[in-house]
Amino acid sequence: MSLTDLSRSDLEAALEQAHADYEAFAGRGLALDITRGKPSAEQLDLAADMLTNVTADDCLSPSGVDVRNYGGLEGLIELREIFGQLLKVPASQLLAQGNSSLTLMHQALSFACLFGTSAGTTPWAQQPRRILCPVPGYDRHFDLAEALGFELVSVEMDDEGPVLEQVEELVATDPTIKGMWLVPMHSNPTGITISNERARRLVSMKTAAEDFKLLWDNAYALHHLRQPHAEVIDILSLAAEAGNPDRVWIFASTSKVTHAGAGVAFFGASDADVSWFTGHLAAASIGPDKVNQLRHLRFFGDADGVVDHMVKHAEILRPKFEAVSRILGQRLGDDDIATWTDPNGGYFVTVSVMPGTADRVVKLAAEAGVKLTPAGSTHPYKLDPDNAVIRVAPSMPTLEDVETAVEGFAVCVRLAACEKLLAED
Repeated sequence: MSLTDLSRSDLEAALEQAHADYEAFAGRGLALDITRGKPSAEQLDLAADMLTNVTADDCLSPSGVDVRNYGGLEGLIELREIFGQLLKVPASQLLAQGNSSLTLMHQALSFACLFGTSAGTTPWAQQPRRILCPVPGYDRHFDLAEALGFELVSVEMDDEGPVLEQVEELVATDPTIKGMWLVPMHSNPTGITISNERARRLVSMKTAAEDFKLLWDNAYALHHLRQPHAEVIDILSLAAEAGNPDRVWIFASTSKVTHAGAGVAFFGASDADVSWFTGHLAAASIGPDKVNQLRHLRFFGDADGVVDHMVKHAEILRPKFEAVSRILGQRLGDDDIATWTDPNGGYFVTVSVMPGTADRVVKLAAEAGVKLTPAGSTHPYKLDPDNAVIRVAPSMPTLEDVETAVEGFAVCVRLAACEKLLAED
């Protein structure tokens, strides 16, 4: 029976039981962390051979580049060809850079703030600037934009992507809205994959700002948990067909594909925007880490090698995500106090608890030995107006620890809900 349907006396009994369950769990003295979407050691081990496949006497790329030396600002062409095929970006329009796509996002926005865009517009730092933030969304996107002086504007998400009626109304009349974040596949944190129709409308819509940019973060484009899966959208072609070829900046990396601290990041855009980006980048860099790029090239060999490698990741991750769904269903399925996603890819499960209780759940969990991402992290300025959304990241712990952590998390959700319902009665 739903907790919301219980009489006061039954609810008091449920609270007493929830307290007992919580004390029993807290008494185990655990220290578990399901905060961030880090790969597990087992996943990192999948790419162990990459650490030894470039040697001092064998350090030329297939096209004859000595990867130890300066130069090659665009990155190794052979690696760009592989990931261009996977991301549906022509190799000539894809840059291979250092280990962090977040760094490339910061650079692109910083260049626009300092110098304006490829269209020759006024530098963004010289004018009011706002950026659209689909919610729930990625906290690091929000923090990055806020640090650069953008005002963050929330727009809602549904099961196909951003609610376009909201987006279109905002961008059509407000020239200070310079862009929008989007994780188009297996989004962080809801797991939503945007539909082709939404993508087409995003690159076709009228914007008051002539230099509006869609920050297309393809962080999870290759991270499928199940087959069959959605295909990567050729967003650059759609933008060109819509007459807005310079609207999209694409970002991606191998941070959760090979080694999280030593991957390769990619920037894709129109020819004009790639020239604009490299023109400003050249003042700060003589070239990326091509030794690491050659490691990746040799490890994968071709695009099929990347796909095969990601199947191995899925085999490690899938049981953990299935455990989250199974345990939440067993512990909370009849209570009518929480809902959760069951994603087909990516790194997160989003749990929506009873409004007004997310921060209490996180606090209870921390005191019981389960560390969660702070409540509100999925929203701009870390302010969830409903105080209801919690992001769960099951990738890094062992399967056994995931199961234990989610058991405890469910106990906390139930306890917080009982407290809330009795307080309102």
